[in-house]
Amino acid sequence: LGVEVHRPGVGHLLRLADDAGLTNLRVINHDAVDVMRQQIPDRTLDRVQLFFPDPWHKKRHHKRRLIQPDFVELLCSRLKPGATLHLATDWENYAEHMMEVLSAERLLVNSAGPGAYAPRPSYRPLTKFEQRGLRLGHGVWDLVFERQPADTC
Repeated sequence: LGVEVHRPGVGHLLRLADDAGLTNLRVINHDAVDVMRQQIPDRTLDRVQLFFPDPWHKKRHHKRRLIQPDFVELLCSRLKPGATLHLATDWENYAEHMMEVLSAERLLVNSAGPGAYAPRPSYRPLTKFEQRGLRLGHGVWDLVFERQPADTC
């Protein structure tokens, strides 16, 4: 299940899926916060992957960033215990913000160790945003966290 608010991004994804012959993909063209809140039941997801979300790089826009404590708490409520939350960004400041927010969530444990970024897993596709970031000399940071059962926290 893919969730994307940017309509041209949905069209591009569907074209790539068709080119690859994929038949098991569903895409929702809507805001991810609303989808998580209204359409995904508690403790049903095995993995959430959020790759290269808009960094809202200007300081005055940081409040618009998707990764905020309230959204991460919502994500945790939708993840099964043992499920994975995997984020990636090519903006160092956003990576630091993500690390701070995820590390503060009591239901999440960093699979790479406290404060450490994960190496890029082989299953993560190389996105056009990542390629662009690498061309611009940006680093890329992966954050892979596991959702813990509430009674172990």
